[in-house]
Amino acid sequence: MLPIGKLPVDLLKTCLSHRGVADPRVVIGPRFGEDCAVIDMGEQYLLVKTDPVTFTAERLGWYAVHINANDIATMGGRPEWFQACLLFPPDTDRETVRDVFRQIDETCQSLGVTVSGGHTEVTRAVSQPVVVGTMYGTVDKASLVTSAGARPDDLVVMTKTAGLEGTGILIAEKAAELRAALGAARWQDTRRLARTLAISIVTEAGLAAQHGASAMHDPTEGGITMALYELASASDHGLRVEIDAIPVLPLTRDICEYFQINPLGLISSGTLLLTIPPRRWPALRASLEAEGIAAQVIGSVRAEPGIAAFVNGKPTDFVYSETDELAKVL
Repeated sequence: MLPIGKLPVDLLKTCLSHRGVADPRVVIGPRFGEDCAVIDMGEQYLLVKTDPVTFTAERLGWYAVHINANDIATMGGRPEWFQACLLFPPDTDRETVRDVFRQIDETCQSLGVTVSGGHTEVTRAVSQPVVVGTMYGTVDKASLVTSAGARPDDLVVMTKTAGLEGTGILIAEKAAELRAALGAARWQDTRRLARTLAISIVTEAGLAAQHGASAMHDPTEGGITMALYELASASDHGLRVEIDAIPVLPLTRDICEYFQINPLGLISSGTLLLTIPPRRWPALRASLEAEGIAAQVIGSVRAEPGIAAFVNGKPTDFVYSETDELAKVL
């Protein structure tokens, strides 16, 4: 039996060899660690990304638009058109359907994205509403950024904090349990904070691309540790990672301690991982600070393969998992 979450890496890599008819216009097709397909359309590249929302039914349309737009942005592109396959179980009421459509519309408007089509269906195949989104975007050929672009001695930079999306999902899906665990007063603060958790990385990815980021990656299922492994794999280089430098919100840490899960393996949309030459980092840091976006160096790229992890300057095991920590709770 397969575990819930991403396919095991070995299985996925073998399956990615099934690519249909070869087309030279597909610059980047199915490839482990890359966020989008890249298709040569002449003067520009077309970027295409498909990603579902399956862990939660709360703010479903909002999540679906943002997580797909994020991946377009990590390639240096502009998200422009969104399509969604909406699957609803038979007991869904009409207002729930309307609400998902409104969320998609409002979120697309906030990002300057057009809804270009999709599909809707009521089916017994799902037990809760599911959105499978596809985002299309464009990027000038000279501005394309890929996960494979990291180079030795580049800095590894992380924006915001680990487990942002997972924190919001757990607050929504485990509200009664967390309210009891945290207490009424702390719970009110938690709900207020949850509404401020921003999972869009479109702004910081755009700034990073402008300032010469060599690689960018969106940490989704498997969290920060899985994303670091994917980034290293895509670039065919290794990483040195300072585990204790990875920022985690106190709320995220408390929730993860309660559920006995690892915040570094918790789905982390809203965080951007990037690599950048050291000489370019000060200007990018200043631009991010001007936008109120926290970012810090958590490591560096090295020529040797593999990931060397450190805590307080001492070597430690680097642990990642294809199975997101959310699966242990939900």
